[in-house]
This record gives sequence, structure tokens and C-alpha cells, in this order.
Amino acid sequence: MAEPVVSVVIAAHNEESVIARCLRSLSVSAKPGELDVIVVANACEDRTAQIARAERVRVVETAVAGKAHALGLGDAECRAFPRLYLDADVDLDTESLRSMIKAIDRGALACSPVPDYDLAGVSGLAKRFHRVFERLMAGRRGLSGTGAYMLSQEGHDRVFPLPVVISDDGWVHRTFSASERQSVEGARSVVRPARTVRAVIRRRARVRLGNQELDRLGRKAEDPPLGVGMLGGLVRRRQVGPLDAVCFLTVLLADKMVARWRRSTGKDGTWSADRGSR
Repeated sequence: MAEPVVSVVIAAHNEESVIARCLRSLSVSAKPGELDVIVVANACEDRTAQIARAERVRVVETAVAGKAHALGLGDAECRAFPRLYLDADVDLDTESLRSMIKAIDRGALACSPVPDYDLAGVSGLAKRFHRVFERLMAGRRGLSGTGAYMLSQEGHDRVFPLPVVISDDGWVHRTFSASERQSVEGARSVVRPARTVRAVIRRRARVRLGNQELDRLGRKAEDPPLGVGMLGGLVRRRQVGPLDAVCFLTVLLADKMVARWRRSTGKDGTWSADRGSR
């Protein structure tokens, strides 16, 4: 069997409903031995580990909850560079994976796919939020929110050991300058966003807390935060409807309040899996 050309780490907490789909998409056209895949089942109470083993990948089990810990365990098992870190509920096919490897081979220290959002089952109000958010994020997403990022060996040495942070992809994104990281147009990930407004607010509050944590750790964002002025520009250019804009602003206000409440109650650093897209 040939030596693997890439290692893939998937941190999975109670992902029995999606892990097989993720693994099959990844290996749909892979050659024997091409991929070195490690699934880390962290604090699972379901059949995630058994299903992953049935897909013929290596599995590491741990009773310790937390994504950063799980990624570290999986990383220690990797046999190749570059290395892809993939969310268990995201689909990335083999050709997209190969396109990302080419970007690393051409000199990128870190890269990510372009996300395609599957809005099946998403409520009407949540869809309004997601539409506006994607317009605002066009051209500035980077490594965050795509469900996958890949590191060269040099890039890996900057990131690992990964600290225990709320936003691992945010930490990775802010580790590299714009010239060192790349969004690979030929690579696509299928991302399933939060399906209800309540789930959107919870997720956005977590993102807000994660960004604030990164700021405190000295990992400042290069891009300015999303603001009313940017949104107003989209409305004036008729790229976003007024009702969509109002929905977006309402969610931002709500997630700010939830994040503030979590900080005041000491729950801002509490680990929990995001189930809003399941």
C-alpha cells in the first residue's frame, strides 16, 4: 500500500448521524492508501466510534470532552503532511481535498475550501440571516466557518500545540497573514448552518465569545468587525432586502445579549457541542 499523501483529523462528539456521510464524501474517489484518516471520538455517548471503524479509518476514543483536546490527540496520530482538520458534520470530497493539497504545494501555509451552504430544513427567518451574513462575508472569510482547514508542516508548527480555545478555526485563521493563507476556489465544503433563529443566536453568541477570547490572547483580527455601515451599503445597492437586514440586526443584538449573559454567569468558556445544524 502506498504512503498517504495527507492526514485528516476529525474531532467527533456524538456524531453518529453524520460521521459516515462525512467519511464517505472524503474518500469517494480516493486511491488505496492515499488518505490517513483519524476520527477522535471525544466524550461520545453514541455509536460514533463504531460507525467510524466500520468505514475503515483509525479511531481514537477519549472520555475528555473538548474539541481542542480531541484535535491534539488526532494530530499526534498523523503520519503525513499536509494535515486537514475537518468537522464531522461537513462534507468535503476527494477532489476538493486534492485541490487544497495543491495550494499547500504551491506555498500556502494554510488553506481552506469555499463553503457551500445547504439550507435544506432551515427556517425562513434563519435563511434571511444566513443570506445577509454570506453577502457580508464575501471575500473575507478566510479559514473560519468553512468546516475545514489544511496546514503545511511549517503552518502546523505555528498552530500546534493547539491551545484550549472556543474557536479553533479562528485561532488558526489569525495565526497567518493574508499572504500566507488561501481560500481555494477549486475546493468546496458542504456546510449545514443553524436551522432555527434560536440556534443561530446561540451559535453567533459562541462566535462572539470566541473572537473576544482570541483578542484577549493577542490574536487580533485583521479585518474590521461587521458593522451597520456595511449592511447599509448592501441595502442601498439592493443586494440585501430591508426585511433581511432587520432580521440580521435583530439576531446580532440578541447574540450580543446572550454572550454578555454567558460572560456574567461564567459560562463563556464552557465546552459544548454545537447541535444547531443537526
